[in-house]
Amino acid sequence: ARANFRDSEAARSLINDYVKNKTQGKKEELFKYLSPRTELVLVNYIYFKAQWKTPFDPKHTEQAEFHVSDNKTVEVPMMTLDLETPYFRDEELGCTLVELTYTSNDSALFILPDEGKMRDLEAKLTPETLTRWRNSLQPRRIHELYLPKFSIKSNYELNDILSQLGIRKIFANADLSGITGTADLVVSQVVHGAALDVDEEGTEGAAATGISMERTILRIIVRVNRPFLIAIVLKDTQSIIFLGKVTNPSEA
Repeated sequence: ARANFRDSEAARSLINDYVKNKTQGKKEELFKYLSPRTELVLVNYIYFKAQWKTPFDPKHTEQAEFHVSDNKTVEVPMMTLDLETPYFRDEELGCTLVELTYTSNDSALFILPDEGKMRDLEAKLTPETLTRWRNSLQPRRIHELYLPKFSIKSNYELNDILSQLGIRKIFANADLSGITGTADLVVSQVVHGAALDVDEEGTEGAAATGISMERTILRIIVRVNRPFLIAIVLKDTQSIIFLGKVTNPSEA
């Protein structure tokens, strides 16, 4: 279908319905507003659904505390599992990593900063850091892994971000005639939408001490009960298709 941007509301509904359909309903309203002067809109969407290779047992899911901040605690459904899985303790950056594998052999990497380390960790979250983590993971028996069920949804307008990265011509004086046949057309908006659900069966997407780890000679216990990061990694390309921060699992 062709979008008539002169009827901005109809165009907005057309684009939103298309993305909602392609993401199985995970992204319901990518665009909240379109200007009647809009000429070109770029939309990026992605849909990923997979089942855990070792699923969590719903019978073991119980309400537990999640420490959103020093002075705020919420109750969330906390899943638990006993398994052998890739694991790494990064003493340098102050975080614990646990990788859970899907039946497709793609994986979810949970990055658990130590108390007070989230901001420092985010500042050092580079491709090189992610590669080092991936190369450092080793199979370990985790006797008790506690992980909250959560759902995150976000929309991002990328115009300013792309401009800061040096991509500016497409918003002002780019020649996009190879795409549209019109030489004076420029990009009005670049929008990215993402949604991610994690539960006992797996992941669907279109992520007191916050982290408590107890170790003895025989046992490793990891409790994800404070803000954490999640990355979804494709096996074939090692590409990260989702990278998110979960600060409050009780909020979608």
